[in-house]
Amino acid sequence: MLDALKDELLSQVNAAGDLAALEEVRVTALGKKGRITGFMKELGGLSPDERRERGQQLNALKDEIGAAIDARKADLARAHLEARLKAERIDVTLPVRPETEGRIHPISQTIDEMVAIFAEMGFSVAEGPDVEDDFHNFTALNFPPGHPARDMHDTFYLPDNGDKKMLLRTHTSPVQVRTMLNKKPPIRIIAPGRTYRSDYDMTHTPMFHQIEGLVIDEATNMGHLKGCLIEFCRAFFDVDDLPLRFRPSFFPFTEPSAEVDIGCSRKGGELKLGNYGDWLEILGCGMVHPNVLEACGIDSTKYQGFAFGMGIERVAMLKYGIPDLRTFFEADLRWLKHYGFVPLDVPSMAQGLTR
Repeated sequence: MLDALKDELLSQVNAAGDLAALEEVRVTALGKKGRITGFMKELGGLSPDERRERGQQLNALKDEIGAAIDARKADLARAHLEARLKAERIDVTLPVRPETEGRIHPISQTIDEMVAIFAEMGFSVAEGPDVEDDFHNFTALNFPPGHPARDMHDTFYLPDNGDKKMLLRTHTSPVQVRTMLNKKPPIRIIAPGRTYRSDYDMTHTPMFHQIEGLVIDEATNMGHLKGCLIEFCRAFFDVDDLPLRFRPSFFPFTEPSAEVDIGCSRKGGELKLGNYGDWLEILGCGMVHPNVLEACGIDSTKYQGFAFGMGIERVAMLKYGIPDLRTFFEADLRWLKHYGFVPLDVPSMAQGLTR
């Protein structure tokens, strides 16, 4: 009788098609009211010799059925995992579907466009640390003690380490300082990168991007600066007759200094760039101050040069019609899909900045 029960239970175990069915078999065989448990309860009515023999048989049957259930459970779990992996498998050899195609962020694209233009003019890209000291960020750039730009309201100062006053750079000009300290003229570099200031509204964010340019040699003058910026702005905005206006200004690190306006129109509440009689400020520039050259170990009686700087988000907003600066950093995929660029559209002066 036990042999027939064993065959029946093993058949039920092997026939179980999922874990739920297998659990029903286990309860039927080994549960508190199970068939093998029922036979175990009858052992009390047998003689000692019969009880010993019958108990050994039932324990062997119980162990065999339990082992069969465990083996079947492992097989079912393995089959379930394989089915799930097969259902969730992604074929990475398939072409990318349009709805899942990535986009290049407008800031990255704009930086690449600027680098492409300035590379044609012979500029190379220079980089520096985001965490700077007071000397590279202010002192070497001719900022006097007590200058408003040093104020805590504008600058993110780091905890005092007892050695140097450290801060998050407020512009990429420290890269110019480090370049002049470590390289002899002639120098022709651009320095794109992140900068940090304590401000936040539609046109300001605590972290933003700048690009600055520096040229140092024995003959560079204000005319070269003007020609460089005119060619850059016309190429970047793709407006051949885009007018530029240079207005006298003041920056501690340049003398003379100028702010540059580009031509535009605001008729009907729409901003349009071109020769329309109105003006929009876009960047600052000037001839490098002799004090800056001397602070960086360059003879100001022999060398001179120009520098300029502009906000990357600002020119990207103007070129691509992005109304709010804060949206650059909100990580909204819908925004990126609308304003982003196809990864293979690499800017170049030969094939065009944007396609």
